[in-house]
Formats: sequence, structure tokens, C-alpha cells
Amino acid sequence: MSGHSKWASIKHKKAVVDSRRGKLFTKLARAITTAARDGGGELEGNPALQLAVQKARDASMPKDNIERAIAKGTGAGADAAAIEDVMYEGYGPGGVALLIEAMTENRNRTGADVRHLLSKHGGSLGEPGSVSYLFDKRGLILVDADRYDEDDLMPAIEAGAEDIAAEEGIFEITTEPTDLTAVRAALEEVEIELQSAELAWLPKARVPVAEDDAAKLMRLIDALEENDDIDAVHANFDIDAEVLERVAG
Repeated sequence: MSGHSKWASIKHKKAVVDSRRGKLFTKLARAITTAARDGGGELEGNPALQLAVQKARDASMPKDNIERAIAKGTGAGADAAAIEDVMYEGYGPGGVALLIEAMTENRNRTGADVRHLLSKHGGSLGEPGSVSYLFDKRGLILVDADRYDEDDLMPAIEAGAEDIAAEEGIFEITTEPTDLTAVRAALEEVEIELQSAELAWLPKARVPVAEDDAAKLMRLIDALEENDDIDAVHANFDIDAEVLERVAG
């Protein structure tokens, strides 16, 4: 399998567990604060804030938390001003390319943490630009293919989706980043239940990974995502679905 849909589905399930611990809420609030700081606190006219708030709602983040995060971003608070977006590039076990998105108020601390985690789990930190050319930024929506068929998803194409692909029981709908919100709205209007909808860095090609390296890679990705400053990890692995289920369990 291509790897992304299955892994994204597994991460979606894990996110539900994370949200119960409150860890996910911290990261979601930071994303909302940053989007509000950069583009203003009104959802209309600020696509980044729309996506951040929708992601928070998907995780059942309380409305009060969302409003506080927006207020923090639009206010004069030093915390919001100090947060910056950083992209780290590197390699994991099996030669897999990694793009690591972070939001941090201390670039030196986060950089050291990323370097340490990569080294500890058999990876290495690369120079800026060393792997980013292997990815394209796209809107990505996942829908359960056991509940719907391709005809049900035609509103997505009409709203501007680039492609609809099905594998391993999941429809993967890709869009231009600027079209993600409109495509999502079109699907929700016809009451299609979405597993997830987000901006993601999708690999142009994938690296086959053996089971031993797959287990190491999943431990590395888990360790990176556990870090409070790391928002998302993108990778270009190609792992068999059954192997992925075993090592991600």
C-alpha cells in the first residue's frame, strides 16, 4: 500500500486517545493562537485559523479553550509573539525522509530535542532543503470507504478536489491547500462523515521499509509526536498494511 492513508487513519485514532490526556489540546491551542496572531481572530478571511479551529472541534476541544486561544493570539500577550513555526528535515530508519513541523518559543531547545530524538532512534537531522523537495503540500481528507462509494464523494470534485483514491478501506481526497476548506464544507453539506481533514506534506514517491526498520521508524515518529513543541511529522515510507498495524499497535 502507499502507506499514507493507513498511517493517517491510525494517527487519527491515536489522537482521540491523546485528546483525553489533554496533550493534544495544548498543541491545538498553540496552532490556533499562532494562526490568530498572524491573520487576525476572525474565521472569515483567515483560512489558517479556520483549519486550526476545525481541527480543534474535531478533537472535541471545548469552545472556551478555543476562544481563549484566539484571544491570546490577537491580544498583546508576549507568549503569542514568541511562538514561531519551524520545519526540521531529516532521515529515519530505512532511509525514510522526514519533515517535522514544530511551533516553539525556544528554537534552540526544540532543535536540540529533535536532534536527540532522531539520533536515539536511528535517524539523523538534515540540512534545510535536504528532503523537503520530496514532498508536496496538499489538503488531505480521509473518508471511510466501507460506508461510502465514489459517487457519494462527487461534491468534493465539484468543490475543487484534485483526486479521490481508495485503498485499504479508506478514500483519500487531495486538494490544493487553498481548496481544503471548501471541499470539506461540500462533503459535510451532503452529510459525509470525515475521518480527518488537514493540510499535509504528501510524498512524491515512497521508500519501501522492512519490518525491523518499520518498528524503529514508528517508535521514532511516536517519540517526535510526544514532544510538546512538535505539531506534525510527515514521512515517505511504504510499509505493508499488516506490518504497519503490528508495529503501530
